[in-house]
Amino acid sequence: MSTNVYDVLVERGFIEQATHEEEIREMLGKERVTFYIGFDATADSLTAGHFLTIMAMMHMQRAGHRPIALLGGGTTMIGDPSGKSDMRTMMTREKIDYNAARFKEQLSRFIDFDNDNAIIENNADWLLDLNYVQFLREVGVHFSVNKMLTAECYKQRMEKGLTFFEFNYMLMQSYDFWKLNQMHGCTLEMGGNDQWSNIIGGVELIRKKENKPAYGLTFKLLTTSEGIKMGKTMKGAVWLDPEKTSPYEFYQYWRNIEDVKVEECLGLLTFLPMDEVRRLGALEGAEINKAKEVLAFEITKIVHGEEEAVKAQEAARAVFASGGKSENMPTTVLDKAVFEDMDILALLVETKLAKNRSEARRLVTQGGVSANDVKITEIDKKFTENDLDDDGSLVIKKGKKGFHQIKLS
Repeated sequence: MSTNVYDVLVERGFIEQATHEEEIREMLGKERVTFYIGFDATADSLTAGHFLTIMAMMHMQRAGHRPIALLGGGTTMIGDPSGKSDMRTMMTREKIDYNAARFKEQLSRFIDFDNDNAIIENNADWLLDLNYVQFLREVGVHFSVNKMLTAECYKQRMEKGLTFFEFNYMLMQSYDFWKLNQMHGCTLEMGGNDQWSNIIGGVELIRKKENKPAYGLTFKLLTTSEGIKMGKTMKGAVWLDPEKTSPYEFYQYWRNIEDVKVEECLGLLTFLPMDEVRRLGALEGAEINKAKEVLAFEITKIVHGEEEAVKAQEAARAVFASGGKSENMPTTVLDKAVFEDMDILALLVETKLAKNRSEARRLVTQGGVSANDVKITEIDKKFTENDLDDDGSLVIKKGKKGFHQIKLS
């Protein structure tokens, strides 16, 4: 008999909370379950943070269950207060629609939407034309304000001031679950652990309105050992779009994560068997770098395909192992006159190895910068064409792990 997907998700480290653990496990073991996960369209690409929930969807679909990816064309117009200390920036309908279309494109790389194997919906289709009085009569009557105010997502905002605008978010997300239950027989909502209060709202609404079972499940959030959400770099988010985060940078992000996070990420973000995950996670000292290479390769393969993963791994090995170069490493092409007019600080900022000139100055004065393996000590150092290697490139290195190649046009 095949393994229950609930046990797979538990063993791999996904599940944080469940509304009715035994019932959910039993249901997933005996029938095809339609479940949904929501994606608010706040950017034009999904991020490394979304990737964990996408992996869970893939495990569920592989086990024969039917995912609904709900694009938040409507809810994005309000903004989820969960985990936020400030109100979300208002976005135009056009921008939200564009983002939702990009999400759909990206999700289709991971989820099979053919032949009713999965469904994609956009809550703008029912939320934007809601009759407010009717909504209050149908949905609002089932929510206790006292109870809502005890929810973690609202408690965090009470000190700064919670707007009535955002207070509606839980009702709208709950309405989504009820709507998907009516349209597609959806009985399970899944999401990050910061969605727990919103998910419970939907479970209870269906149980009250329809007098039938509905369930909720949350996943752990990927965080660093300091509790900061993973998937952020100095440049900002780690995107799944190769135009926004190149496959090389994406690979490098996972190659450089903390040692203590390697086993957890292997379990959550790859399909490697758990015996192999535990073996790799147990490696110590310099050996853990082998596990990080496997992790980075496997994640990059899922997101960008095997060819890009191989190229990224070869580039990283060439750069790190030999201090050499690779055509796959991040490269900036500059006009000769522009290049010869820039000092080392300007080059560090231009290549995004430093956020600004003051950070670049600090890196140089602390001895953390070299060009073609020669340490740079002067902050006003400029280069000419004569400084380039035989192949016409200059590799600027920051610390042990930051590399960028400059070529002239």
